[in-house]
Amino acid sequence: MAEAKSVPVLFLTESIVLPGMVVPIELDDAARAAVDAAQASESGELLIAPRLEDRYATHGVLASIVQVGRIAGGSGTAAVVRGTKRAHIGAGANGPGAALWVEVTEVEEVEPTDDVRALAAEYKKLLLAMLQRREAWQIIDFVNQLTDPSALADTAGYASYLTQVQKRQLLETPDVAERLKALIEWTGDHLAEVEVTDKIADDVREGMEKTQKEFLLRQQLNAIRKELGDSDDGTGSSDDYRSRIEAADLPEKVREAALREVGKLERSSEQSPEGGWIRTWLDTVLDLPWNVTTEDSTDLKSAREILDADHHGLEDVKDRIIEYLAVRARRAQRGMAVVGGRGSGAVMVLAGPPGVGKTSLGESVARALGRKFVRVALGGVRDEAEIRGHRRTYVGALPGRIVRAIGEAGSMNPVVLLDEIDKVGSDYRGDPSAALLEVLDPAQNHTFRDHYLELDLDLSDVVFLATANVIENIPSALLDRMELIQIDGYTEDDKVAIARDFLLPRQRERAALTEAEVTVTEDALRKIAADYTREPGVRQFERLLAKALRKATTKLAEADDAPLTIDEPDLVDYLGRPRFLPESAERTAVPGVATGLAVTGLGGDVLYIEAGATDGEAGLQLTGQLGDVMKESAQIALSYVRAHAEQLGVDPKSLDRRIHVHVPAGAVPKDGPSAGVTMVTALVSMATGRQVRSDVGMTGEVTLNGRVLPVGGVKQKLLAAQRAGLSTVFIPQRNEADLDPEHGGIPADVLESLEVKPMVDVADIIAQALVPAEDTAVAAAA
Repeated sequence: MAEAKSVPVLFLTESIVLPGMVVPIELDDAARAAVDAAQASESGELLIAPRLEDRYATHGVLASIVQVGRIAGGSGTAAVVRGTKRAHIGAGANGPGAALWVEVTEVEEVEPTDDVRALAAEYKKLLLAMLQRREAWQIIDFVNQLTDPSALADTAGYASYLTQVQKRQLLETPDVAERLKALIEWTGDHLAEVEVTDKIADDVREGMEKTQKEFLLRQQLNAIRKELGDSDDGTGSSDDYRSRIEAADLPEKVREAALREVGKLERSSEQSPEGGWIRTWLDTVLDLPWNVTTEDSTDLKSAREILDADHHGLEDVKDRIIEYLAVRARRAQRGMAVVGGRGSGAVMVLAGPPGVGKTSLGESVARALGRKFVRVALGGVRDEAEIRGHRRTYVGALPGRIVRAIGEAGSMNPVVLLDEIDKVGSDYRGDPSAALLEVLDPAQNHTFRDHYLELDLDLSDVVFLATANVIENIPSALLDRMELIQIDGYTEDDKVAIARDFLLPRQRERAALTEAEVTVTEDALRKIAADYTREPGVRQFERLLAKALRKATTKLAEADDAPLTIDEPDLVDYLGRPRFLPESAERTAVPGVATGLAVTGLGGDVLYIEAGATDGEAGLQLTGQLGDVMKESAQIALSYVRAHAEQLGVDPKSLDRRIHVHVPAGAVPKDGPSAGVTMVTALVSMATGRQVRSDVGMTGEVTLNGRVLPVGGVKQKLLAAQRAGLSTVFIPQRNEADLDPEHGGIPADVLESLEVKPMVDVADIIAQALVPAEDTAVAAAA
C-alpha cells in the first residue's frame, strides 16, 4: 500500500478533474497559494478535489503543474494542470505558505483482468459510435490509441453529457470495472437519446422540405393549368373520389350529395382543414353498404333447429323469429315486396333478469335468419351524439353507433343487438333514449337521418333486438315502439336441461376433459340448481360447474382415477356446503311472520314480512327501507285488520299497542303494492298468535274493504316460490289469466309443483294461510 504524503489542496466548485485530463484553472487567491506551494514543494504536485456542500470530498486527483501564465486577452493569470493519479484524502496537515495541506494516499492501479478488458472494449465501441456521429475524427484517433482500461474510463471527464454528480462518482470509484459498467450504461442511454433526437430532427427537416416541394409543384401546376385554360384547380384525389362514386352502387340522392361534396373538395384550398373533413365524410359514405343485403333463410325448419340448438326454452322469441321468416317467405312466393318501407321493420326488446340468455340469443337469431350480426353496447351511454352522430362542424366528428354498426355488418339488413337499453343515461349532452325513438320506430326508421351523414338511411330491413333487465327504466315512449318479449327465468327442470345440454359440455371442453373421463349425474345437477344457486338465470350455475370440473381435473392430474363420477353426495367435496336451504319453515315458526313474493331486477324473490307489538302509545312503525307505496300498503293493512277484527278473530285491544312492521333485509330498498295481502296476514298472525303455514306464499294488493287487486310479475313470483320450496301460492283472481301456459304464462311443470289459488277476498287467504289455533297451541307446548 502506498505511503501517505502531504500536498497542498485546491478545491474546485464547477469542474471535476480526472487522471489524464489537462485543464486550465483561473487563479484566485486560494488557487494561487496552492499552485505556489506546489511549485515550491519537492514533488511539485498538488491535490485537486471537488468542493461539496454537505461533506468533505473523499477522493481527489494528484496533478502536476504544466504551465502558469497570463490569460490571453485578460488581466488575470491561470495555471494549466495535468491530472496524474487518484488519491484518497486523509486528515489535514501542516505545510508552508497560505495554502491548505492534506495527507493523501495514492490509489494503486491493479492489473486489468479479461473481464475488465471486455468491459473496456464495449465502452470504447459506444464511445466511438457517439464520436462518429459528431465527426470528431481527431478524438477518435486519440481514443483508438488508448490501451489502458483505466485511462480509457477517465477520458469521460471531458464528456459534456455527464453531470457533475456522475463525474464525481467516477472520481470516487477506484475499481475500474465499476467505472466502466457505469459509463456503459450512461453512454448507451445518451446515445439512444441522441439517435431519437437526430431522427426527429431529420423527420422535421424532411417534412419541411417535402411540404415546400409540394407547395412549389402545386404552384407550378396551377400556373400550367391557367395557361392551358383548365379551370379544374382541384386536387388529384377529387378525381379518385369522383370515379369511386360513379362506380359505387349508391342511391340517387346519396350519389348527388356525394358529388356535391367532391365539388367542394375541388374548390377547397390545400391549407384548409375543410378538405380533410370532406374526405373523411366521403370515405364514410362510400364504405357504407347502401344496396348490399344478405338473402334470408326461407327454411323454417332449419331456422327452428338452429334456435333450439343454441338455447333451451325462450319459446316466445323463437316463435316471433319464425313468424317473421314465414311472412317474408310467403310474400316472396307471391311476388310481393319483401322488404323496405314504412312499418316493415322488426323491433323487439327482450326483458328479463341477468343470465337467461338475452344477449347470446342475438347471435342465434342472426344465424337462423342467415344475416350478419353486430352488437351495440348502450350501457352507460349518456351522449345523444353516440346514437345520432356528431355534427360535421366538430373536430373529430364521427357517425353514430347505428351507422357504424351498419358499416361494420357490411349489409343493410343485419341483426343489430342493442344491449342493456335500460341502462342508457342522460345529462346536459342530451338524452340518448330520445334519439333511439326514431331508430326503433318501424314507422320512421326507413328514413333515419344521422347528424354526421345528413342522408336518409333505410333501417326498415334491420332486425333490432334490444335487451333490458328492468322494464321500468325504459322510457314509456321508447317501450311503446318495441315489441316486448318477457323472459322471466328458468325453472329447475330448465336449468338441469341447460346444464346437461349446453353448460356441461362447454365447461368440460374448457377444462380439457372428455365425457369418458368425468361424468356429472343429473341428481348432482338438480342439487346444484336447488341448493347452490338461487338465480333466475344460469351464470352462477355455470361457474359452479366450472369449479367442480377444475377440481376434477386437479384430481386426475394428481392421481389418474379416470373415469370420475360427480354425484349428489360428492358435491360437498367439490363445491362446499349448500348455500341455500329451505328457510320458510324456520322463518314462519313464530306468529307474525308471513311469506310474500316480489319482483326485483334479478327476477322473482321471496319476501318475508314480520309484525310485532310492544306496549306503548298506539301507532305503526315501519322499517326495512320501504317506499311510499309500501308504507301506504302497511297503513291500509292495519286499518283493514282494525275494521274487521271481529270477523278475523282478532282482539281489538291487541291492536291498541305499538305495532312494528319490518321487511328484511334492511339494506335493500323496497317498494310496490303487491305486499298488501302479506302484511294483512302477518298482522292477523301477530294479533291472534297463530303461525302462518310454512309452505304458503302470497302476493296481491289489498283495499280497505279486503278486496285483492291484481299485480304484475306473477310468473317471476311463482318461479321464485318454486325455488324456495313453497307448495301453495295465493294470487289475485284477476291474475288467473297469467297462468295459461299456452300464451306465455307459467310453465306446466311449475303449475304441477305448486297449488296456485286465485283469491278475491283477503279474509279467505287468512282463513287458509294461518295454522289452526289448536295446532299452534300444540306447537308452542312442544
